[in-house]
Amino acid sequence: MTRRAGIIGHPVAHSLSPAFQSAAFAHCGLDVAYERWDTPSEALAGRIVNLRSAEYLGANVTIPHKEAVIPLIDELGGQSARVRAVNTIVNRNGRLFGFNTDGPGFVAALKNEARWDPAGRSVLLVGAGGAARGIAFALAEAKAATIAISNRTPARAARLAGDVGAPAIAVDAGAGLSGYDCVVNCTSVGMEGSAAPQAVSFDVSNLREDALVVDIVYVPEATPVLAAARARGLKTLGGLPMLVYQGALSFELWTGVGAPVDVMFEAARKALSERGRAS
Repeated sequence: MTRRAGIIGHPVAHSLSPAFQSAAFAHCGLDVAYERWDTPSEALAGRIVNLRSAEYLGANVTIPHKEAVIPLIDELGGQSARVRAVNTIVNRNGRLFGFNTDGPGFVAALKNEARWDPAGRSVLLVGAGGAARGIAFALAEAKAATIAISNRTPARAARLAGDVGAPAIAVDAGAGLSGYDCVVNCTSVGMEGSAAPQAVSFDVSNLREDALVVDIVYVPEATPVLAAARARGLKTLGGLPMLVYQGALSFELWTGVGAPVDVMFEAARKALSERGRAS
């Protein structure tokens, strides 16, 4: 029997997950079809019920359902209970387990692609939404010395810092950047198709020369803030590695098989290139 997995969200037509997950299943010789499941809110409960069938390995979950799925599944694993968001559902004999691989995927990207260990380092997260939430908890688990959070709405930054606890702190959105080892854009600023595709979320001119600049946006791969950082000679990391590594962790939760990360990267980059040529 062909098993099934997919991504649940609304919309999901833009998702790269089918490209690199399908490549991973094929590479490992697994008979699994990975599909896009565009699911409006009113259809979410029915979609989750379907996942209990034996043919389903599980699903990825994206905007706007990462919180809404929690009451619909049986147990939370990993960081998902603290983060209060689920991006991976695993079907184990009809019981559904929820995980959040976003934050661990971010830390894996830091360590494996940027060769940068957050332990003992100071990190500033620009933005306090769902992406920042998973990243903040993962950085705390990775023993970052300081996790500063800035947001246009200070109360939102303060709430996230309070949820994470030490070493997280909320800082003023206009505060200087010179004291940080790493600054991460956790907003959609600079994303292709966003309201501000040419904007930058912070001024890289204030960063130290040894600072790492990370943007979790992956379309385009060279976002405006990354381009500005590279022009200054700063080390950078784009959003595609986080996307692939969080997907690799999902793959391993579903299958128990080590994810072929290189294959997944190749498929993701090919899909991005084809999308660019078609646009």
